[in-house]
Amino acid sequence: MSKLRFHISISLDGFIAGTEQSTKNPLGIGGEDLHGWVTALAAWRAPHGMAGGEVNASSTVMEESLVNIGATIMGRNMFGGHPGPWDVARPWSGWWGKNPPFHRPVFVLTHHPRPPLVLEGGTTFTFVTEGIESALAQAREAAGGKDVTLAGGANAAQQYLRAGLVDQMELHQVPILLGSGERLFDGVTSLDGLQLVRTIPAPGVTHLKFVRK
Repeated sequence: MSKLRFHISISLDGFIAGTEQSTKNPLGIGGEDLHGWVTALAAWRAPHGMAGGEVNASSTVMEESLVNIGATIMGRNMFGGHPGPWDVARPWSGWWGKNPPFHRPVFVLTHHPRPPLVLEGGTTFTFVTEGIESALAQAREAAGGKDVTLAGGANAAQQYLRAGLVDQMELHQVPILLGSGERLFDGVTSLDGLQLVRTIPAPGVTHLKFVRK
């Protein structure tokens, strides 16, 4: 069976986003600082249509995260827009424009039904109202034997971690303190079999890989 893989940047005090998140500032106050290590990499820039970039110890980690992925799951907040029912008059199409960097099926956890959103480059957003297990089953079917990646945000990650459904987790720990915002492990009381198997120090970040034994 394909694996559910999860990787995310996190502050020293456990936050993955700052306070006051909005459509103009989706990562909240200080949240952008969690991602400077990755946006500078050539391995990140190339899939986003950007030239240049750095090559360092984080490059292999980033490249590994893209291998053998057939589908993605994310929460409603990660997809973005506004809370509550979808605005039919002004439909939200995600943060990424007409050609998102996924290039594969993406399954969005939501309480509000919506038809699939087909965009350029092979990305189709399917909106799942039946919960995390249904989303994972649909993603695995769409992945065709490849792995599924969990993109976040915090609430979606917490649900999958509490349910013991994450097979591999990589935390990119950035040496900053946010003080407040969205904590990754709120309500998560156990790693439920996920064990630390690798630590890679890199410029501005330390990569901690956990695998279910």
